[in-house]
Amino acid sequence: MSEIAKTPEPPYYAVIFSSHRTKGDDGYGAMADRMVELAANQPGFLGIESVREDLGITVSYWDSLESITNWKKNAEHREAQRLGHQKWYSSFRVRVARVEREYGI
Repeated sequence: MSEIAKTPEPPYYAVIFSSHRTKGDDGYGAMADRMVELAANQPGFLGIESVREDLGITVSYWDSLESITNWKKNAEHREAQRLGHQKWYSSFRVRVARVEREYGI
């Protein structure tokens, strides 16, 4: 079972990446693992949650819009984006949202 990210008290930001994959791995798994490792070391990173069936959804949590912008500009992340456009995703959407409230058990 995947862990639920332990986030701070709101407000903070969520980047929601929804995708449909193309067939085959072609290096995708290794790159996905590297992106999680790399993101975790970025200033402002708070956590990540990811699931994949037919539709994949990854939510990363950040302390500010500036942190999200800096992550988007990261050279290795930009290369992963390029490869995603070129060969790993048949479709995707990125949504950025401010988390105002959270609760749970």
